[in-house]
Amino acid sequence: MKRFQMILILLLLTVYSLTAQPTVPFEKGVNLSNWFQESSIQEVQFSRYTYDDFVDIQSLGVDVIRLPINFHGMSSGDPDYIVDPILLDFLDQVIDWTEDLGLHLILDNHSFDSGGATTPAINQPLSMIWQQLAAHFLDRDSTLYFEIKNEPWGISDFIWDTIQQNIVNIIRQTDSNRTLIVGPSSWNSYNNLDDMMNYTDDNLIYTFHFYDPFIFTHQGASWTDPSLEPLVGVPFPYGASAMPPVPPELIGTWVHSNMSSYSSQGNVAHMRSLIDIAASFRASRDVPIFCGEFGVLNHNSDPAQRVEWYRATTHYLDSLDIGWTMWDYHGGFGLFERYSNGMFDHDLNIPLLEVMGFNTPPQTVFVTQADSVGFYIYDDFIGQNILPDFNTEGIVTLYTSNNPKAGSYHLSWSQATLYERIGFNFLPDRDLSRLLNEENLLTYWVRGVGQPVSFDIRFIDTKNALPEDHPWRVTKTISISDIEWDGTWQYVQIPLSEFVETGSWDGAWFDPEGLFDWSDIDVFEFVAEHSDFGTSELSLDEIRIVDQITAGLNESNNPTSFSLSQNFPNPFNPSTTIKFSLTESAFTRLSIYDLNGRVVETLVSEKKEAGVYSVNWNVSGSAVEAGVYFAKIDHGVHSEVIKMLLLK
Repeated sequence: MKRFQMILILLLLTVYSLTAQPTVPFEKGVNLSNWFQESSIQEVQFSRYTYDDFVDIQSLGVDVIRLPINFHGMSSGDPDYIVDPILLDFLDQVIDWTEDLGLHLILDNHSFDSGGATTPAINQPLSMIWQQLAAHFLDRDSTLYFEIKNEPWGISDFIWDTIQQNIVNIIRQTDSNRTLIVGPSSWNSYNNLDDMMNYTDDNLIYTFHFYDPFIFTHQGASWTDPSLEPLVGVPFPYGASAMPPVPPELIGTWVHSNMSSYSSQGNVAHMRSLIDIAASFRASRDVPIFCGEFGVLNHNSDPAQRVEWYRATTHYLDSLDIGWTMWDYHGGFGLFERYSNGMFDHDLNIPLLEVMGFNTPPQTVFVTQADSVGFYIYDDFIGQNILPDFNTEGIVTLYTSNNPKAGSYHLSWSQATLYERIGFNFLPDRDLSRLLNEENLLTYWVRGVGQPVSFDIRFIDTKNALPEDHPWRVTKTISISDIEWDGTWQYVQIPLSEFVETGSWDGAWFDPEGLFDWSDIDVFEFVAEHSDFGTSELSLDEIRIVDQITAGLNESNNPTSFSLSQNFPNPFNPSTTIKFSLTESAFTRLSIYDLNGRVVETLVSEKKEAGVYSVNWNVSGSAVEAGVYFAKIDHGVHSEVIKMLLLK
């Protein structure tokens, strides 16, 4: 009896020791990769994700988002490393969304010093950047976390730990309460956790990454050394009859060696033993840990075996009460079907969601519908479901704040050479046939500086599976005489019906055959088709497709209709832009009202001439609380109201 009681006590103590391990305040989430990882803020397509996307992500059961950010690239560089204020503005909006939704958000410093191994010199940029970030985000909720640096490598554990401790100290000089995330050297390897110093801070989370067995998770990867693109068909779990031969170009490399030992490593038991290394570190140090990255590239892996790997990994992490953020959401390691458009309602990988414990929203087959209303291609930001498709060695600036025609920014393009282009890729492809038949127009504002040059505007349709089909073009040439290159904004309207088919480039040139398909448009482009730009600069703003009634402005720069546009961004914090078009000279009042009908602020109260206007409402430093507000404009006999949401 005493022996039985002793065994029971030991079992209870074992259970207690497992359940009493320190945990992180979130459970499972995703990495939003390839959004803020660009080399400069001018390459970031901010509208790639919106508040609605974050709502969708949360609906899956996600409670944390890890946001990789190239802070180094989006700073001024040596010596001050001043973080680009546009980046801070964008991040403020993202944090508004996550705070409103109650999501945890990790700002992951996903920067690489010179693309090579981490060196001690990284201490300076890390110090300068985190000092600024700590001050800027000081008043944000505790659901915001700072991750010092992603995957340092090629640096000793002692040197990296010393640098990381220094950054923790610098942040603490400004922010004593923020939870910080630290990780080991060697690409945040679990094997290096035990080598980390005992940090003098008790508000840290320790992170590690997990991509084992590597020859399964990364088969098809092009960025490894050597490239794993030729590696196909490595199974999980291991099966002798299913193993592919070693690709000839990988014979004699570490890949060859790993394939030889895969029989003992390509199984669930071995994976668990590796994750146990991280769990043992947590127990020995009595600190919280989480797995910041893990995943399987979908290029060359078997889809069902890929799902099985995620099942094994997430179930074991969950059983150990280790929180995680998978890599990634939309990329090659992501939650969507391979080679799909990545649409939330149509392309989610349901078997993968199920094994990871995510919710599974209903999916439908996507069917292209003809656009019935116009849309913006660029309006401060590239439009939603449109990807930048720039093929130029020239300078493209997405967010030029110097004298935009409307809003906060405009797009500029300079130093282009012959045949270079800036394109906008519709994802999914769009059916513009109805807009063509209803006599819609392409409209935009343009400003030319320097020597006048001609350029082309064109739509390109989608190349289908038929061998005789090609990506056909319809084109409109804007000649030197069509606009004045005098530094003033000018309005351009082009009926879609005026675009003329000009042929196709598909490895060779094909003359037009009258086969352009307006129901399957892939790309819209501006093209340096006729000459180099030289020192000339082309600025563009308010690029859109609209019907004739609501086109907004005519060539004499007068609005054809009265309108109050929806504010942007919306929801917002701390500021938003409100645009309106006036058709006549009259007294104009634009006021903000709360839900009780009280005037919160009056932004415009004067006589205004006909034209298009833009005003900003900024609540920084004011007593205005979060909630729903209304903007109401009165202009002569006209009146209009929009609803806005302020987040704090």
